[in-house]
Amino acid sequence: QVQLVESGGGLVQAGDSLRLSCAASGRAFGGYTMAWFRQAPGKEREFIAGIWWSSQDTNYADSVKGRFTISRDYAKNTLYLQMKNLNPEDTAIYYCAARSGIGWPNPPRPGDYPYWGQGTQVTVSS
Repeated sequence: QVQLVESGGGLVQAGDSLRLSCAASGRAFGGYTMAWFRQAPGKEREFIAGIWWSSQDTNYADSVKGRFTISRDYAKNTLYLQMKNLNPEDTAIYYCAARSGIGWPNPPRPGDYPYWGQGTQVTVSS
């Protein structure tokens, strides 16, 4: 059974950086797409970034392109999201997600991902 556990959230100031981690377990993830989503209060869950586990092909939402970097450590089965130049609009609960298969549906939809972590809160103060 796939398990995803996020960590690394916290309270930071505008302009700061933060790195989120997602420890993945339960199976080998070759052929899987791993992704980060976020959900702010009163808003829908939105796709932030995704990566194909085997080839490391990546995809980003326009709102974070150039500021956020998704990566994975194959040996540690861990997914990362490096976030730079954070601003208050980045405040949200950040979720790690996984699905079997590769490709980038447009738009990426939370419903395409059957596996989710519990989320980690990121709060950016101005």
